Amino acid sequence: MARVLHIEDDPRNRLLVRELLVADGHEVIDAPDGIEGVRAALAHKPDIVLVDLNIPGLDGYEVTLRLRSEASLTDVPIVAIADEGDRDTSFAVGCDGFLRKPIDARQFASTVRRYLEGHREQGAASPQATSEHLRLQSHRIVGHLDAKLAELSEANERLREMERLRREFYRNISHELATPMTPLVGYVRMLLDEELGPVSKAQGKALRAMDDCIRRLRITLDNLIDVTGLETGKMAFFHRPYDFVDLVRRTLRQAARSLAERHLELLEELPVHPIACEGDPERVAKAVAQLVDNAVKFTPESGCVGVRVRAVEGRCELVVADSGRGIPSELAERVFEPFYQIDGSPTRAHGGVGVGLALARKVARGHGGDLTVSSGVTLVTLRGRSLQGAAFVLTVAKSTPSP
Repeated sequence: MARVLHIEDDPRNRLLVRELLVADGHEVIDAPDGIEGVRAALAHKPDIVLVDLNIPGLDGYEVTLRLRSEASLTDVPIVAIADEGDRDTSFAVGCDGFLRKPIDARQFASTVRRYLEGHREQGAASPQATSEHLRLQSHRIVGHLDAKLAELSEANERLREMERLRREFYRNISHELATPMTPLVGYVRMLLDEELGPVSKAQGKALRAMDDCIRRLRITLDNLIDVTGLETGKMAFFHRPYDFVDLVRRTLRQAARSLAERHLELLEELPVHPIACEGDPERVAKAVAQLVDNAVKFTPESGCVGVRVRAVEGRCELVVADSGRGIPSELAERVFEPFYQIDGSPTRAHGGVGVGLALARKVARGHGGDLTVSSGVTLVTLRGRSLQGAAFVLTVAKSTPSP
């Protein structure tokens, strides 16, 4: 059984060739264009290549020249198939055979077998004519490459413009959403505090649910606002003294309700004494909250979330680990890309827009530290419990110079 690579853009022709050659006992690999054909040839090392001369991407002449430059494919027969095309040019660029379309279905399999058994054709052109064919083909390829470069340049400009419009959209939509959000936050808080009159137990429950939803919207909105600063490199930090331990402790108090709702056990290891730092405590608090919220979301009910803080050589180190499923090693860096989510489908089990971890890493690095993730290893062992889900390690310098 031989492995046949067939490079053809017409699906009907691909199907016909496949049926004829599979029936003759061969394995057939299809490629719909020249670029995919070259990739398939390099990956699968076929015993013979059948290439249509008029295919998109790279045409059959260019594909043949490219394959002939590979030492591992030097002896592989390449047969051109075309309804129109220059036979002599085909041989000049390195083809070993030339078949006209439409192919003869009755003889096609036996013809392919002949090439596999060593049959080769020779072009009728003289060496001088062959050189001329190659020269003309080279000029044509250069023209083709120039056109492709111009096309890529235009596409790149369109992408740049789309990127600019996307950033403007985030900035504008964030402003438009922030304006009505302010009175909503204020009035709901006033109602909860009964500044506008007493509320019933049922009304209070409804208002607390609204307050929780508004808080989540506010966090999402703040993240979208920060995305613009993240992508332009203009995220601002406002430095002042703060206590890292107290900052983490306050963040955990805010997460208490979420932990309780999911029946999660919180394992803490926080220093008794303060750790004095210099930086932007609001930004750092958001980064810490993101890591805790992430652990809460991805830990199954009745699982564990572990938090450890310690001072390490002029830095503060925070480890947030969980007993969830963890993160595949090949995706460990991708989770820090803006908008990337391991499950980004509309039916995903967890909410969010996929920017929190990217922003948290930016904050850590803006404070002289970093944010990394490991999975399936024990970074936190508290009260005899080892957590081997995902473990995020955030570090910040105790003293970060103001910009």
